[in-house]
Amino acid sequence: MRVIVARFAPRCPPSKPQQQQHLPHLHLLLRRRIASSALVLEPPPPPPPARRGLPAPPLIAGRFARTTVAVDASSRSRLPPARTIMTSAASQRLAGKTILITGASSGIGRSTALEFARTSPNDLRLVLTARRVDALRDLADQIRNEVGQGVKVLPVKLDVSNADEIRGFVACLPEEWRDIHVLVNNAGLVKGVARAPDIDEQDMDVVFSTNVTGLINMTQAILPIFQGRPGGGQGDIINVGSIAGREAYPGGSIYCASKAAVRSFTDTLRKELIATRIRVIEIDPGQVETEFSLVRFYGDKAKADAVYAGVEPLTPDDIAEAIVFTATRRENVVIADTLIYPNHQASALIMHRKNV
Repeated sequence: MRVIVARFAPRCPPSKPQQQQHLPHLHLLLRRRIASSALVLEPPPPPPPARRGLPAPPLIAGRFARTTVAVDASSRSRLPPARTIMTSAASQRLAGKTILITGASSGIGRSTALEFARTSPNDLRLVLTARRVDALRDLADQIRNEVGQGVKVLPVKLDVSNADEIRGFVACLPEEWRDIHVLVNNAGLVKGVARAPDIDEQDMDVVFSTNVTGLINMTQAILPIFQGRPGGGQGDIINVGSIAGREAYPGGSIYCASKAAVRSFTDTLRKELIATRIRVIEIDPGQVETEFSLVRFYGDKAKADAVYAGVEPLTPDDIAEAIVFTATRRENVVIADTLIYPNHQASALIMHRKNV
């Protein structure tokens, strides 16, 4: 067997994080037998002597001067681009799976669909649901144009607040789309900022039927699929909660109560399924800029924009990255509970606003 050395030459002594950032590249070379197991981290060369009247040039800290990998000419064509190297593990773990995302027409759901697709897996199926099916079709076109035929997309009109629609949902799917592996319960909303005793009954019904009942009904529709797999069952249930489920605030009583219910249901479900390989995961975002505030203020854009004045909120992409990360860990790894803030936020109500 040929012996080929992968060599990384830093200009300064590499720190452990600097060494580790090259490990995915090296491991890929080793797995493909393009490089041997030899890794050389060379110490930095001494600085050149100073010329008369000029100081010695400084060393550049924290950067590698060059990265060289000695390979056979026949092996060069097998080296993948950097993005492939970084996403290979996620791609392999998603290959052949079917992922169901609720509320996928906008915001976090839409970004999550794109993020799953961009991991470039082979034979991934995305079942995307929402009430606005035209927006889902546009998203499906975008995914096909961006990543090609490796990802198949099925847009399905679904109102999770309607129990009858959920009850017949799986049976209405084409047979090849029913073997779902990951459920992302993302659909949710908020209505108003009214305080008791002035909370509108219709707002209460809409919020709870979507955020709580809809999520539970969707879980109950998909869970038997997971439980039917060998070893007691296998699959991922990822519930998108909120900081509001952990910390109530004035004017948010109904929304906070709904997300607290999601948190309790998620925690209970995790304990009930402890003897299986079914992972139950909750992602709780802090402030994220989506249509959320526009819906809360009944379409009043000025009020919605004021929520984000003077701050840099999270984007839907930030949350989507976390969702995909949890779904692409090794099967024995459960990132059960995650709270995500933007840098300016420390709690539901404590935020730093600039020039406001």
